[in-house]
Amino acid sequence: MPHTEEILHGRYAVVSCHVEQPLDDEAWRRFSRLQKRPPGGFPIAALMRPPAAGEDEGLWLERAREAEAHGPFGLHTHWTAPDHARPTNGDPAAVVREQGEWLRSKDLKAQLFCGGGWYIDEGVAEAVAELGYADCTATAFRPDYLEPDAQHLQLGEPTWLELASGERLLEIPTTHSIGMLARGLWGPFRRPVVHAYFHDTDLLSKRRRAALSFGLTFLYLKRTRTDLGELQRRLRPEKTMSFANSRA
Repeated sequence: MPHTEEILHGRYAVVSCHVEQPLDDEAWRRFSRLQKRPPGGFPIAALMRPPAAGEDEGLWLERAREAEAHGPFGLHTHWTAPDHARPTNGDPAAVVREQGEWLRSKDLKAQLFCGGGWYIDEGVAEAVAELGYADCTATAFRPDYLEPDAQHLQLGEPTWLELASGERLLEIPTTHSIGMLARGLWGPFRRPVVHAYFHDTDLLSKRRRAALSFGLTFLYLKRTRTDLGELQRRLRPEKTMSFANSRA
C-alpha cells in the first residue's frame, strides 16, 4: 500500500456501489449518470463484479474503464454465479487472485475489494492483501439474510487486520445501507468513518433512488466527504486486531 506523509484525521464519509449487473443497460445508465453527478458531491467507488462465462467481456471492460475514470475502482467477487454471491465450493482465495490478476492484465487499477454476500475468510484476506487492495467486506451490522453460522466479519471502524502470513490488511467496514442513511436523520452519525453503500440495481427503483439521493445530500451536511481511494492511501487506523481472533 502506498504511503504518504499526510495522514487523514477527522470524521469522514465515503460511498461505494456494488455493481453487480454492469451489463444491464438501464442499471448501467443510471449508475453512470449518478457517478458523474453524485448527490452531495461524494465520489462513488465502483466495486464491480467481473464478467461471468458467456457475458460480453468487451462491453464489461468498456464500462469498467468508464467507472474507473470517475471514481475509485474495486473488485466485487461473486463466487458461485452472477445471482449467487457466496462460495459453495472450490477455493475462494484462488478465485480472488485470478480475478485480481485478470483486472491487472486489462490495465484496470483496482484498489479495493468487497466479497459478494459479505463473504471473507483468512485465505481471501491474504489474497486481497497480496493484490494490494483495501477491504470493505466487514460490516458494522449483520445482514438479516445471513444464517447464524455464516462466515462474516463485523467491525464498526477502520482496522488493521493482522494475517497469519505477517501481512496487514486495511479494513474499511461498510457501515450504512440506503435505509440506514435515511434513519440517520433522527440522530448523529457516531462512527469515525461512515461508509455508505448501495447496489446498481437499487437505482432501478424510483423510491430507492430518491432515498439514496436524499440520504447522501444529508450525509454531506454531517461529515467531511472523501473517497475510498483516499482512505486506502492515507488512513492509518489506531485499531489493530488479528484476523484469527476476529468474529469472521
